[in-house]
Amino acid sequence: MRKSSQRRAIDTYRRRLTARGMARFEVIGRETDRELIRTVARCLAEGGPDADRLRAAVKQTVSGEPPKKGGIVKALLSSPLVGAELDLTRAREQGRKVDI
Repeated sequence: MRKSSQRRAIDTYRRRLTARGMARFEVIGRETDRELIRTVARCLAEGGPDADRLRAAVKQTVSGEPPKKGGIVKALLSSPLVGAELDLTRAREQGRKVDI
């Protein structure tokens, strides 16, 4: 028996998703959260640094574990100013005399 054109289109679409590393799944939630869940899913599917931050924040919130140390250092090391050879030394001064 031959597959209908709609069934073939669905199968082709799902094969393309699988080739991109994506999966289609269903979730159950509140009606008021529909757009939020879709937005989160869209952001995660697009990938990139925003998706990584969102994924980490959601994982931390759901797991209930305290945040890992070193987050500030990691952020500073990923700054575009790393390796810019900036001179951040400050001149030392004695200050002024104060009568007490």
